[in-house]
Amino acid sequence: MNFKLSMSLLIILVLTLASIGCATAPVTENPGTKAVINTPTLSSGADKYAAETEKSATKAAMDTAVSSDAEKYAAADLNAARKIWGNAESQMKDEKYTEAKKSYAAAKAYSDRATANVEEGRKMAATEANEAIVNLEKAWENLKAAANNVMKKMKDKEMRDDWAVFTKTFAEDLKAAKEKTVTDPAGAKANIDELMAIIERWDSAFRELSAAPATNKAAKPEAKPTKTKKK
Repeated sequence: MNFKLSMSLLIILVLTLASIGCATAPVTENPGTKAVINTPTLSSGADKYAAETEKSATKAAMDTAVSSDAEKYAAADLNAARKIWGNAESQMKDEKYTEAKKSYAAAKAYSDRATANVEEGRKMAATEANEAIVNLEKAWENLKAAANNVMKKMKDKEMRDDWAVFTKTFAEDLKAAKEKTVTDPAGAKANIDELMAIIERWDSAFRELSAAPATNKAAKPEAKPTKTKKK
């Protein structure tokens, strides 16, 4: 009788302990589930880092292009780089890091190409500046001939004084432009264009003066020619 009672108590104890063990056993995390949860976060961080690294390299390439005078001599490539850079910045804000990285890489490629094309662009600008100087010198000779033809009709003292000043400053400005074609052909071309515009205004005034009767007061240029500002 005691034996049966003891066995019954033993069985109850075993079952009780088993029940407690099941209730407190730690839950084993599914490795696959953990990977699914963590992978996007890790991947996003890596993509962002890669995009920021590409951005840094692209910024350096763009700075190099600017310091190499790409704005003057390879503007098309540099402007393309800046446009793509803007797209990349928007993609970064939208957390589209993979797309941003590709855009930065494309912007860097245009920046590098701009730097590489500066020398060729400078040569082309020098050629254009030298051609413009030839045309300017021809226009100047024609203008001096026109001035001689209307000098007797040029009764206005202020106009005579302006012409005398321009005659002097033109020679100085032309010399400066010629020297500038070596160091800054784009700037030289801009100065030459300014001089040509002044010559055209004087030519218009001389034509008007030539057509006017001798007794009429000489006409003045609409815009008084002045010394060209050096750039």
